[in-house]
Order: sequence, then C-alpha cells, then structure tokens
Amino acid sequence: MTRRELLILLGGAAVLYPADGTAQPQGAGRLGIVMAVGKTPEYLDAVGGFKDALASLGWKASVNLAIDERWLSGDSAQARSAVAEILALNPDVILAQSTAVVEALKEAARSVPVVFVHVADPVAAGIVPSLAHPGGNVTGITNTEPTIGGKWLQLLKEVVPSVTRAAMLVNPDSWPDEGALFLRPFEDAAKALGVTPVTGDVRDLQGVEATMRDLAAQPGGGIVVTPDALFASHSGQIVAFAERFRLPVAYPYRYYVAQGGLLCYGVNNVDLFRQAAPYVARILKGEKPGTLPIQRPTRFNLVVNLKTAKAFGLTVPPSFLAHADEVIE
Repeated sequence: MTRRELLILLGGAAVLYPADGTAQPQGAGRLGIVMAVGKTPEYLDAVGGFKDALASLGWKASVNLAIDERWLSGDSAQARSAVAEILALNPDVILAQSTAVVEALKEAARSVPVVFVHVADPVAAGIVPSLAHPGGNVTGITNTEPTIGGKWLQLLKEVVPSVTRAAMLVNPDSWPDEGALFLRPFEDAAKALGVTPVTGDVRDLQGVEATMRDLAAQPGGGIVVTPDALFASHSGQIVAFAERFRLPVAYPYRYYVAQGGLLCYGVNNVDLFRQAAPYVARILKGEKPGTLPIQRPTRFNLVVNLKTAKAFGLTVPPSFLAHADEVIE
C-alpha cells in the first residue's frame, strides 16, 4: 500500500512514527515549499499564514504533514538546484513561488502536483494552456492583472503631479516576455499622462541604484517597482535608495510602504498565500491539480505613507486619501 493510499484510507489522520520512537514523526503527507525570495519578515509571515490555513484544514506540520522548504533570496539561478533538492524528497505536492521556480519544476518533473503563487500570467509564460482548465500538474493563484502596470503610474502621478519621466523597474531574467505584461500598460498610461517612459531593466541591486540615481539627476523623475523576487528580497535597500535620492516610487506590496516607501497598490501577500492552502489540501486528499482552475486576486489594496510624503514635501490630495485602504502616518 502506498503512502497516499494509506492516507486516503485513514482520512488524513495517520501519523507515521520512526521505529525507535525518538525522532520527529514523519508526516503522512509531504509538502515541498520553494520560495524565490529570501527569508524576509514579510514572506515568513506569508508562509506562516499559509501553514496556519493549511492546519485549519487538517494538515499540521510534524503531525500528519512533513514540510521541506527552500528559499532562494531572489537568485533565480538557484531555482533548478533548489527544485532538484525538493524533488529528491518525494513530495506529494509543492508550493512554488514565482514563474522561475514553476518553470524549473516543469522542466524537472511533470508528474508532481504544483500549486503556485506570484505568477502574474501563467498562460503567457506557457505554464498552463488556460486559466479555467490548466490541465497537467500545475494550478495556483496569480498575484496581479495586466492593467496594473498603468495603474501604478497613474497613482504615482496623482500624488506627485510633477513626475514627467518615469521608469518601471523590471528584471528581464524573471519574465519570459521581459516584463511586457506590465510595460505595455505602463507605456500606454505614460502617453496618456504626459510622462516620458524611461528604460528600467535591471538584473541586480546595483542596477536598481544606478537607475534611481540617473532619474534623480534631473527634476520630474519617478519609479514604478514591479513584483519580482529580486526586488522583494532587497525591499529595504530599494526603499533606502528612494529616500537617499528623494525619488517618488510606487510599489506593488504593502511591506515596501511599511518600511518607508511612498505608496503601493497590490494584493495582500498573507491573504494570497492563505488562498493557496485549500488547493494544497485538496491535492493532498487526492484531487488532480489540472482540474482546479487558476484563481485570480479579487482585491487590491492602496496604501500611502504620509510621513514619507511629508519628508518629500508632498501634499497628498484628500481624494486620494479617501480612496486609500490604509494611511501610514
């Protein structure tokens, strides 16, 4: 009898103990987690929220579930080796963060079930043929939608009307289309708002610093940061660059603003990871990932940091504050 058959027979309540009874019990199910980011407080909270949600569904670490984790600290080049290590542990399902990690998994194993988070466009990336019917061994939750690239610039322009030149920071190594998903709506919005788009392709933290320095060299500069493991792993440094160069920046997640960033518009990371838990639980009980439709986020939060705005000499319009989900003072 296989481990999965035993699990189904006992209704998910089985606990397998080592013969000597002294070591930590081996879980009746096995979950691999591969995170493209580093162990920042924000993503530790997100994974913690996921584990809590999974536990509420009956799958508890070290009780009836073994969990193995790998964190890449924003270095997508490590994805293949991390994936190989996780696959060697024979997981029943893998939670994968980022397009790079999912692509590495698809190359290495097409039979192990995968639930992803932080994949912006799985169809364009060639991960699944459709959102409604993913088929194969992959399903998950996207973290954004295409028009948000223009929305970030629009919001930045509302708070900082003086912005006339703006760059969208994109790590081309992370995107199969080199960030076109966000760049096209960003450029369309720039044209409508009278803003000159500036190239923002960067592959490391030094590139981020150089781009910000160049934009700050003349008045009217602004930045939009896209969701990316590289940027997430160095969020504190990026916010510090913006402060040093006195450059207004729109971010994709709240944790940037909590660290002193000006504003953000995006999903709540903890909620997004918690949203993945039911799919993992259903797969552990025997459902096929290909039958579970890709979910999309239903809520985006607008957060603004008034302390940062004041430090930059900005007056945030009352209409903007009225629409904000959170104001940090």
